[in-house]
Amino acid sequence: MCGIYGKIRWDGRAAGAEDAERACDGLRHRGPDDRGVVTLGEACLGHTRLSIIDLSPQGHQPMPNEDETLWIVFNGEIYNFQDLRPRLEAGGHRFRSRTDTEVVLHLFEEEGPACVERLRGMFSIAIWDRKGKALFLARDRVGKKPLFYRGGRDFFSFCSELAPLVADPEIPVNVDPVAIHHYLTFQSVPAPFSAYDGIRKLPPGHWMTVRDGREELRRYWKLSFAPKHPADTAARRGLLEEELLEKVREAVRIRLVSDVPLGALLSGGVDSSGVVALMSRETPGKPVKTFSVGFREKEFNELEYAREVALLYGTDHKEFTLRPDMLSVLPLLVERFGEPFADSAAIPTYYISSIAREHVTVALCGDGGDESFAGYHRYKLNALLRGADFIPHSLSRGVFRALNIIPHSPSIHSPLWIAKRAFQFLSLSPERRNLRFCSHFDAGLKAELYTPEFAGRTAGIDSDEIVLARYRETDADNLLDATLYADIHTYLPDTLLPKVDVTSMAASLETRSPLLDHELMEFVARLPADMKLRRLTTKYVLKKVFGALLPEKLLSRPKMGFGVPLGEWFRTDLKDMVRDTLLSRRALGRGYFREEAIRKILDEQAQNRWHWHYHIYNLLMLELWHRRFIDP
Repeated sequence: MCGIYGKIRWDGRAAGAEDAERACDGLRHRGPDDRGVVTLGEACLGHTRLSIIDLSPQGHQPMPNEDETLWIVFNGEIYNFQDLRPRLEAGGHRFRSRTDTEVVLHLFEEEGPACVERLRGMFSIAIWDRKGKALFLARDRVGKKPLFYRGGRDFFSFCSELAPLVADPEIPVNVDPVAIHHYLTFQSVPAPFSAYDGIRKLPPGHWMTVRDGREELRRYWKLSFAPKHPADTAARRGLLEEELLEKVREAVRIRLVSDVPLGALLSGGVDSSGVVALMSRETPGKPVKTFSVGFREKEFNELEYAREVALLYGTDHKEFTLRPDMLSVLPLLVERFGEPFADSAAIPTYYISSIAREHVTVALCGDGGDESFAGYHRYKLNALLRGADFIPHSLSRGVFRALNIIPHSPSIHSPLWIAKRAFQFLSLSPERRNLRFCSHFDAGLKAELYTPEFAGRTAGIDSDEIVLARYRETDADNLLDATLYADIHTYLPDTLLPKVDVTSMAASLETRSPLLDHELMEFVARLPADMKLRRLTTKYVLKKVFGALLPEKLLSRPKMGFGVPLGEWFRTDLKDMVRDTLLSRRALGRGYFREEAIRKILDEQAQNRWHWHYHIYNLLMLELWHRRFIDP
């Protein structure tokens, strides 16, 4: 795992090494073992290396091909590189290292941009063609590895993180109001946007070529849910379950290749526990190193389940308990994300990564299980609410408008309040209803929150449309699969994967996600929907195949998620800090939000009249980002 940077000039000037050196300083946490900078006329490339495969100097980057016409900087891991290498050697390519990086470089020589379709793993790739004066960029299918870029007529820059890009004095630092508008809904800035005007994210599953300032963007992958695997008999379903377990086992096995110590992040949930169980079976006689984090608040603490799995498989287990003062890490998270990011699970993810890094360099995790196998509670709610869709939406909207006229107690326990919310939900399409379960500020809340000026700058822009467009493009023929597709192509790469990548790399830890293996995901997508959500049992088939590996108590317990007790913290220990920050003259002077709207949110949270903690954290991270990156 590494950090990559590059700057290509189109204005006739030579590229200086100082830009790459400055970027490598900012990326040191992503690659503390080695760094390299090369200038190639109009191009400069920089790389910081976290050595995982082939620890020798032969793995140094930027890395050239044999005649130095191509130069690569690479971030990620290719798990099938050993399978790809023999054919390249037979074709005459000479290898100087045992790295996957060199395999990618020679494969690009052979196949050009199409080479990415043969890669199995996580990656962001940049290859400079000195002879053709062209830059090639690519990102893995689901977006495990980040890549930001800034195009223009004078130069083109790219980087693994935003902070080194905006540190370039040639790049103006201005807020993109549309990106902030979307962030407030989704808790992260969705691709291809970034929080900065003019800086973009390369979308997952895409490659780009840049020549003379002209960009060509191509999509090479999206998940297909058709045709379905035959599952019309118990025997066929049994065979599918056997094949699924073997595919999960293989996905774990190929991620155990490492020349440095390796362990696992163990939350105590189904996904990470299953991964640890399979790791233990793949490495008999060698205890897996496992790491967990918990809270004093019992409703958020999963340590007892993690301990049970650790005891069952005899792992070498370490754990840590978080307290409210752990939010002192927020300035570091703001720096590393480089834009507002409001998934509060980034806090425990950073700490568990830091603990793990004291003992290992690579850790497997359970990310991706919820999105492929339907693990979230809202999937059940979506199914339940479909039963009420016989009521015409126009009627539900009419009842909601009528109820809205009647004064009522602001308490969320008021029968009238409950009735209003129910008819408001029923008036929405199933797709928008799902969005309300997982978004922060919807259009109605934004109308109350925004100043007239900011409302004018974002008028007519529907944030929901980013996700609704995914619903329209999928080949899924049912709501559950269509929602999984939308989550895999939006929520997963925009929020969940950056959370893990940024926080783990801030601790110089590489994380690997077996359940996000694209071949496994393609197999699971084509399973019948009722093998993922059976009645109201989430992750039905995964729990069934893990039944021989994990205790029933763990498989059947309610899902907790990797949450943080923000609600309690914002009513007690952190109440004054949040109030002083969000109601400060500095924050309100930005012109985004009306003071009375912010005050109402904070008062209702303090009085426990409504659960605003996610919204407050969203606003807090936006303000802290401004203070670090936007203010003079």
